[in-house]
Amino acid sequence: MIRQICVTVTVVVIGLFSAFGAERKSPAAGDINAPVVRQKLLMDYGWKFHLGNSADPKEDFGYGIAESFSKAGVASGPARPDFNDSTWRTVDLPHDWAVELPFVDVKDKTLNDHGYKPLGRQFPPTSIGWYRRTFTIPEKEQGNRIAVKFDGAFRDCTVWFNGFFLGKHLSGYTDFDFDVTDYANFGGRNVLVVRVNATQAEGWFYEGAGIYRHVWLLEYAPLHIPLYGTYVTSDVKSDFASASLNIQTRVFNQEYLAAGCRLVSILLDEKGTERGRSVSEISRLGQYEKRNFMQKIGVVNPHPWSLRDPYLYRLVQLVESDGKVVDRITTKIGIRTIRFDKDKGFFLNGKHVEIQGVCCHQDHAGVGSALPDGLQYFRIMKLKEMGCNAYRTSHNPPTPELLDVCDSVGMLVLDENRLMGSTPAITDQFKRLILRDRNHPCVIAWSIGNEEWTIESNEIGARVARTLKRIQREYDPSRLCTAAADNGDQYEGVNSVVDIRGENYIERVKDFDKYHCEHPDQPMWGTEESSAYCTRGVYETDSAKGYITDYDVNFPWWGATAEKWWNIYAARPFLTGGFVWTGFDYRGEPTPYGWPDINSNFGIMDMCGFPKNNFYYYQSWWSDKDVLHIFPHWNWKGEVDDLVHGKGQPIDVWCFSNCDSVELLLNGRSLGTKVMKRYSHLEWKVNYEPGTLEARGWRDGRMLIDKEETTGEPVSIRLTPDRDTIRADGEDVSVIAVAVVDSLGREVPTADNLIHFTAEGAGTIIGVGNGNPSSHEPDKYLDGNYQRQLFNGKCEVIILSDRTPGKITLRATGNGLKAATLTIDVKTSRTRPIVGM
Repeated sequence: MIRQICVTVTVVVIGLFSAFGAERKSPAAGDINAPVVRQKLLMDYGWKFHLGNSADPKEDFGYGIAESFSKAGVASGPARPDFNDSTWRTVDLPHDWAVELPFVDVKDKTLNDHGYKPLGRQFPPTSIGWYRRTFTIPEKEQGNRIAVKFDGAFRDCTVWFNGFFLGKHLSGYTDFDFDVTDYANFGGRNVLVVRVNATQAEGWFYEGAGIYRHVWLLEYAPLHIPLYGTYVTSDVKSDFASASLNIQTRVFNQEYLAAGCRLVSILLDEKGTERGRSVSEISRLGQYEKRNFMQKIGVVNPHPWSLRDPYLYRLVQLVESDGKVVDRITTKIGIRTIRFDKDKGFFLNGKHVEIQGVCCHQDHAGVGSALPDGLQYFRIMKLKEMGCNAYRTSHNPPTPELLDVCDSVGMLVLDENRLMGSTPAITDQFKRLILRDRNHPCVIAWSIGNEEWTIESNEIGARVARTLKRIQREYDPSRLCTAAADNGDQYEGVNSVVDIRGENYIERVKDFDKYHCEHPDQPMWGTEESSAYCTRGVYETDSAKGYITDYDVNFPWWGATAEKWWNIYAARPFLTGGFVWTGFDYRGEPTPYGWPDINSNFGIMDMCGFPKNNFYYYQSWWSDKDVLHIFPHWNWKGEVDDLVHGKGQPIDVWCFSNCDSVELLLNGRSLGTKVMKRYSHLEWKVNYEPGTLEARGWRDGRMLIDKEETTGEPVSIRLTPDRDTIRADGEDVSVIAVAVVDSLGREVPTADNLIHFTAEGAGTIIGVGNGNPSSHEPDKYLDGNYQRQLFNGKCEVIILSDRTPGKITLRATGNGLKAATLTIDVKTSRTRPIVGM
């Protein structure tokens, strides 16, 4: 049966309605706690998984030989409900089988760009994945509608339910759903089957393979609000004395009998206090009729959604029929205003905000593309720590949970379409993106595409852009659109159509001032900038190992240093700000080297989220924190001492800081004081000697201190969690930074010890990493014997909570090192229902 098991809730349902006679006199409206049919049940747990084969039907369970599509309900192989999957592996979602595969060195650019994982035509045995999920639906649910919804799977999915072919979905990034009511076994066994074909890549970066986002079972009454059927905008007075919510809601009577319905929309603040409501007249809907309702709710002294105070209201909508509530959905909204000014940039709630953004792909160390919800929170909070205030979803629709985090913590989002085009196969994806994300206050603009080289500068591109812009205006007229263009000063084509000119790289746009003068009515921003690359903790470039120095001096021909691009933008108010390529390193696109390098070096942070030095450049000028950061480490000794940095040899010492001035000292001796120029850095040449390198900075009359010390040998392990209390929802994580320290408790920045991990209790290890772009160690150990070598003193282990409260005990050991133990509390909070086995 469909069991409801209580686990933590982090996502808000957007939704639907049910049936209702119009003859009766209208009762009082709005029992917000009335029981309703609607359920949104998580289907992530207890799937059966097995690899297929893209070339040999016998190894693909006969797929492609038998007649799987000849008659309704005629399926073959794993698509048959009675197929025996008892020997298949049990997995929970999100799941990325690509991250479990070994790295392979093949001279193939597409493979290399995707992180050297064996996917594609050359690797039939690892490019197909089969998933099966068995569950029951209670007989009492007959008469309601049942649907399955996939938030994302990579890619080319074929789906069956109880042996019936439901359809295919090609995109690896857009969500899709199927109404399975007609095929459901009420009171009996139901089987959902998905064949995922990751043979064909979609992007030019690591994309993973499998059902890497959530799957849901939706139940709702025949009269309902369809998925993404609510759209809310607001008209706000400039002083925020009042606001008017404009609510558009579609109601669908999905049955053969006419029905009456009344729509009640109620606005609640964060305390649950009602701030306003709107009640529609009773309407009669014919069979299978869809109708739009327009409502308004006035709000006195609304609490604005902002970066520092991301206040969220809840819009609760009820569909009433015959005196009963038959459907209820909740949509979180933020009341805010946004404006792009052609001369002064971006304004949020009437206040100027410089866009201090990053571009990010969606993979992370240890888990590939299958990020638990808690890891989305970890990544966004690391960016906020740096001073970042905007996130570009490069180059595809993000998982919904990322936007939920951005809504809740205050992060602006440029929401990006995957592929430009004007046929339904492509425009329907763009439409779906807008419908899904348009109620998120964090979303400030839509990107219709990225670097579409073949069309962005010609009339075909302009025509396609007009089609996409028309769709965007139809489904969300409250925002503007842009495109990430790498065609320099070119105006004709896509750039002439979009509202905001998106510029990719200052080296391509030779003269911003000239472009702005020639097109003065078009706001501008940097949709992609810098592409500076470096490897965390590395201070000697080593092309053989794929390492490049962690100073802000390295960039490709199209890019620039962090300091150069930001100075150009900061000096021009009409440039709204920009998005750095990238916030985190990502698998694939190994730059500037290839094998053994298997991921990019563009990140401000590495694959694990450990900061590189540029993190502190941005933090200095993007945040209001006191920042004083000197580098490199001060452990130039032993073999390195003799061959590279012998005692007395000069070392480049840099300082990133927002102090007014900084003095550098070596073993107590002053090496001079320098004044910090805005948006700059400081440098010294220092003859090496072991001891203490110390920086003393002054900011507004206060002294800050940062030190680098020559450490001793590692003696013990240190475990530092990002959070030591997590939710018992099966989706929250604790991200643990692992380091080794010397006898004085100082982290050893050059350590490379191999660390072993075990976890017991209310959680499990789901992945490890260390940020080494050339490491070929596994991210996952399916036998549970997790280990990882430190890279420049650090590695990371990710712990996933169970769905029951308790404690997790993580133990870390290493040869010759004192072991470390860490306890994570797993606590129950709000609950999210799941589909039982």
